[in-house]
Amino acid sequence: QVQLVESGGGLVQAGGSLRLSCAASGSIFSFNVMGWYRQAPGKQRELVAAINIGGRTNYADSVKGRFTISRDNAKNMVYLQMNSLKPEDTAVYYCNTDRGISSYWGQGTQVTVSS
Repeated sequence: QVQLVESGGGLVQAGGSLRLSCAASGSIFSFNVMGWYRQAPGKQRELVAAINIGGRTNYADSVKGRFTISRDNAKNMVYLQMNSLKPEDTAVYYCNTDRGISSYWGQGTQVTVSS
């Protein structure tokens, strides 16, 4: 079955940067859209960014201009470059893809941004 594993989270100061990675067990040529979601304490999980097989992207308004999603289909990897981080970006970040009627999620990676 599809497995997704996130990495790259950590603790950074406001204004800093992190690069998150998502490794997929299968070829991401099979996954039209891949995305990053996040869930902050006491908040609902929200879409941060998504990218389709052709490289078209969508971003939450709160991260536009600061975050960049990318994918390397040959390496079965999806990335989220996060710049100009703010304390409100603090959350667990999850990699996601939908295939057919199924949704697949990684275990999440913690991002903490201090003031």
